[in-house]
Parts: sequence; C-alpha cells; structure tokens
Amino acid sequence: MLDLINTVEWRLGGPDREEDLTSYELVLAWCRESDLLDSAEEARLGELAARDARTAAAERDRVIALRESTYAALFETSDEGARTLADAYRDAVATAELVRVGDAWQWTDSHLTLATPRHRITRGLVELMGRDDLDRLHQCEDAACGWVYLDTSPRRNRRWCVTSDCGDRNRSRAYYARQKARRTAPKST
Repeated sequence: MLDLINTVEWRLGGPDREEDLTSYELVLAWCRESDLLDSAEEARLGELAARDARTAAAERDRVIALRESTYAALFETSDEGARTLADAYRDAVATAELVRVGDAWQWTDSHLTLATPRHRITRGLVELMGRDDLDRLHQCEDAACGWVYLDTSPRRNRRWCVTSDCGDRNRSRAYYARQKARRTAPKST
C-alpha cells in the first residue's frame, strides 16, 4: 500500500508534481500489479469502465482522494484524513462478506463493480494503518521527492527512497555546493 502513496512523482516538488494514476485503466493496472485484482477481474472492470466512463473517472478520483487522505493521516497526523479512511472502510466492508479461506478470514466482494478496486485498496490501507512497525515509516529526504518507505535498516538511518537515485543526486549536490563554497571563499593570507 505504500506503493499506492508513491503513485505521485515529486510529491513535494510543487509545479513538478506528476500524477501516475491519470486514468481508471491505470488504477486497474496498479491493482493488478499489486495483486488486488486478477487478470479476469481487470479485463471485466475495463469493459465496465468503457461502458461508463464518467463513473470510472469518478472512481479514479476517489482512489486519489483516498491516497491523499491516507498520506495526510500518516505523515501529517491528520485526524480528518483518518476519518476519511474510516468512512471509506465502512463503505468497503458494507459491500463485502467475511469468508474463511484456509486458516484465515478475509473480505470478499459481493459483486464486481467499478468501486471494487477502491474497496480493496481501502481495506489494504486500513491494514497498513494497523501495522505495528509504522515507527519505521519514513519519507525520502529529497526536497522534492516525497516518496515513502519502511526503514528496515539496522540503525534506522536510511535517508532516501532509492540510494542510487535520490541519494546520489543529493550527495552530488552537497559535494558541488562544498566545492563551490571553497572556490568562492576568501583566501586568508
């Protein structure tokens, strides 16, 4: 579910911010990649979306709003964000049944509708919020990136979402800033 929160490029980058979920079809693809939908469900929902583009677009907007509310709850300690997620959860379980699968219980959707991806995402986000290791939840220290991750490093000192990307870029910036400062510093005689 943290990957859902990371479906925004340059979250903190102001005008450089880019939305990855630009269509309902991309929401379906994300759900398929995240094992929230199987290929048959993805295909069926794609057909439903083609027949009702307006509702599909509204569902995409609801998924994005849910993502942003969850981000606000986790990283801005927003009570409103948590309430929004709780309301979405009540809606998601109202259309599902709790069934036994092997030794465990899980929610199963009663019907496949355009809201199914959002409902499954909601249940996953509530699961995420209940984890006992959220003290390891961290946001990339790049000034524009904003991606989130669980810091599983032994010393809990990870600073970047991807060391070879944001880490290298920020270390390079710091290096060149130090070099420039040395070149422009007045020399003592």
